[in-house]
Amino acid sequence: MSASYRDAALFVALTVLWGSSFTAIKAGLSYFPPVLFAAFRYDLAALLMLGYAAYATDRWRPRGRGEWTLVGIGGALMIAAYHAFLFVGEQGTTSAAAAIIVSLSPILTTGFARAILPEERLTALGIAGLLLGFAGVVVLSDPNDVLARRSVSELLVFAAAASFALGSVLTQRVEADLPIETMEAWSMGLGALLMHAASLAIGEAVADVRWTPEGVTALVYLVVAASALGFLIYFRLLERLGPIEINLVSYAAPVAAAVTGVVFLGEVPSARSVAGFLLIVAGFLLIKRRALRQEVGRLTLRRHD
Repeated sequence: MSASYRDAALFVALTVLWGSSFTAIKAGLSYFPPVLFAAFRYDLAALLMLGYAAYATDRWRPRGRGEWTLVGIGGALMIAAYHAFLFVGEQGTTSAAAAIIVSLSPILTTGFARAILPEERLTALGIAGLLLGFAGVVVLSDPNDVLARRSVSELLVFAAAASFALGSVLTQRVEADLPIETMEAWSMGLGALLMHAASLAIGEAVADVRWTPEGVTALVYLVVAASALGFLIYFRLLERLGPIEINLVSYAAPVAAAVTGVVFLGEVPSARSVAGFLLIVAGFLLIKRRALRQEVGRLTLRRHD
């Protein structure tokens, strides 16, 4: 198999793994309190990722203030806040709708970058892209009742996407030379601890867990497939394809979430979900139009070499 076909196969695999994780979360929420469920996921995923970091890198432990700051941002925002909001939010919406709102992350990342990083600027078309992305979330929500349970749940998922995007931007401001595998492992561990603390604070308890085969299967799938295997594929593709192409997983994942939601949970995507998704994709295309043109040109040259 050529490298291009191998990369395409890995891209599809990552799309399925990360898209179906929204369905696994939705399924597992029937048996676990939401924040505790997320904490359990990253207790185990952190151990697996730490073992991989020790095997694959020469830096399995952070050193110095900058590297620990990097871990702190990743653990607090990209793991704890993101997953706590996501798991609580998914209680009141479909897995496909959650995946669509999370696909707003690259757009939000651009917005935060323009606000926080002084070298970044947003053009008129870029602003239009941001507004289209936000319009997609509004379309997904119930315009007649902003306090409806579904709308509140989708706002929580939006908060999850915003937390991840803000964490992504803040990590760019930290000067540290920490391998990404090591950063992910320690961020997962810190995020798990923070989610356990939040779980206790809101009154969740291990006694509330129903240890059924279905619940355990959902947890194991999230730990092994979506987290450990998914991140290994992500790291490989990030190195080979670069950040622009790998970002496209965010826009393919909702399709996988919708399909697995139909097959395993009987969820049927609404016309509103499809419209919201198309608006978010259109926003992404406007914001990333220059980078995408450059990427298409680079791929065209590579195929002709």
